[in-house]
Amino acid sequence: MTSPSAPVVTTGYPWPIATTRLDNGLRVVVSEDRSAPVVCVNLWYDVGSRHEPPGQTGFAHLFEHLMFEGSQHVAKTEHMRLVQGNGGSLNATTNPDRTNYFETMPSEHLELALWLEADRMGGLVPALTQETLDNQREVVKNERRQRYENVPYGDAWLRLLALLYPEAHPYHHPTIGSMEDLNAASLDTFKAFHQRYYAPNNAVLTVAGDASPEEVFALAEKYFGMLEPVASIPPAPSGHLAGPAAEPARETVRSKVPAARIYIAHRTHQFGTAGFDAVTVLAAVLGNGRGSRLYQRLADGKRIAQPDYIGSYGVDLAHAPAPLIATATVKDGVDVATLEEGLTEVIGSLVTEPVTEDELARAKALLTTGWWRQMSTVYGRADTLGRYATQFGDAGAAGYRLPQWLAVTADDVTTAAEYALKPESRVTLTYLPEETA
Repeated sequence: MTSPSAPVVTTGYPWPIATTRLDNGLRVVVSEDRSAPVVCVNLWYDVGSRHEPPGQTGFAHLFEHLMFEGSQHVAKTEHMRLVQGNGGSLNATTNPDRTNYFETMPSEHLELALWLEADRMGGLVPALTQETLDNQREVVKNERRQRYENVPYGDAWLRLLALLYPEAHPYHHPTIGSMEDLNAASLDTFKAFHQRYYAPNNAVLTVAGDASPEEVFALAEKYFGMLEPVASIPPAPSGHLAGPAAEPARETVRSKVPAARIYIAHRTHQFGTAGFDAVTVLAAVLGNGRGSRLYQRLADGKRIAQPDYIGSYGVDLAHAPAPLIATATVKDGVDVATLEEGLTEVIGSLVTEPVTEDELARAKALLTTGWWRQMSTVYGRADTLGRYATQFGDAGAAGYRLPQWLAVTADDVTTAAEYALKPESRVTLTYLPEETA
């Protein structure tokens, strides 16, 4: 094992960060914090839905489920039982850019958590059976029904992706994937996908909390060090797009929704760039909370939008221009065309009406609170460090995110709005109750 770097304090980041890389390519990040006897083990794999080739959509998300179904030395459902039975909690998530798995445990069980993660990294394929695969395919189908198809407005994100990104773009298809692709693939195809991407040299292991770098590095070598790297991991398709869309896109959906709702979206900049930092502040000015322009003008002012269902947010995707999404739901008796006119008017005001100092200060205060809320937990810290190590090659770069937000000026917000919020690049998704058809 290579020698670990000495713990350093990154500018704007008050916790130590120590890193090393095992001989097999696994990057290990440790942020020691003795304030409570708890650790979070967070493993980021550089594989998400953007890596999926045609005919294999939904594979990364399916493995989020399969990785809990047993591995070479851990019986089916035993991973969950061992973590929860020892006072821990666990979960996993998948998005277009990555998949991650995590456990928060009493620090005395750090070794158990690392052994479990290592066993399913290197030992899932020998334990994967046709029965397990078929069972989890059905679980995913049920998840799609429960989360997307049978929930009012539930498939908005799936529809927006298809409208925002052209056919064959790596962000065009959703993480949940195609049920046809999942049904058509053989057990060997799924095994090959795991062996291609779930490798030590395609992962970042982050531990935050009550453990020293020396302890974590030694345990990582003990349990992950014998796993073989994959010689040639295929890169994801390029997500490059030459600026915002050149013509608008629109879709109207009639379904079982309680009231008409509009989503307006634009492609902006990649997460991690100065442009997306400005978009992040812009989104807070536009639609974060009661003091935002959307709330003040459409809910309190014109009273054409429901106050509980109005807002805007940037989706922080790192490998293509990421979306800014604004949404509002009509109040009873208001025509949906009136709401759309009001929504586009407020969005356009970010170009024609400079952001005030009060708006800027409020937005930055909200972002600061959210940032420290995230970083105050061992889970939030481990996840953030793992993200920056995976996507930008440096866990310590997380320390620059909040200062970059705080450095955004009113002119930066206007520039971002002028670049991204053009009517010709607008995506409009409208939901109408079935009875209005």
